[in-house]
Amino acid sequence: MGIGNVLSNDKRGMIELGAEKKVGWDEVTHGMVLHSFEDDATNISSQKAEDRNYAQFNSYVATVASWRVVKPVYNRDICIDCQNCWVYCPDTSIISRDKQMLGIDYDHCKGCGVCVEVCPTNPKSLLMFAELHNLEDAIASWPEKKKKEEN
Repeated sequence: MGIGNVLSNDKRGMIELGAEKKVGWDEVTHGMVLHSFEDDATNISSQKAEDRNYAQFNSYVATVASWRVVKPVYNRDICIDCQNCWVYCPDTSIISRDKQMLGIDYDHCKGCGVCVEVCPTNPKSLLMFAELHNLEDAIASWPEKKKKEEN
């Protein structure tokens, strides 16, 4: 199964957050709640992300890629599939199936770097690069394993 199949959903990334009409701080409705799902969310955790009925402004259906200045780049050759990045990513931008890391959903990644911080490998299997950095060049410039210093 390719990554294209993992992300197949007609709603995925169709709205760019930030493009809607802005309101001033004094116009925001107090106590506003944005619901993640359109209907009853009972047992939602047992459904795959692409099968869930997301609300219109949930980060799953709204792209935030234009906010990013730096991006995580993933090196499959170093990854140990520990799933730390998947667990800690605040935007569910880590693509994983059957406990195997497949890649990064750049439509929804904000470039926060949490995935890099929680990666335990040496060198890390995820590193941050400038948004315009070519992915192949990033992989080619990956650091070598650091040896532990003896005391």
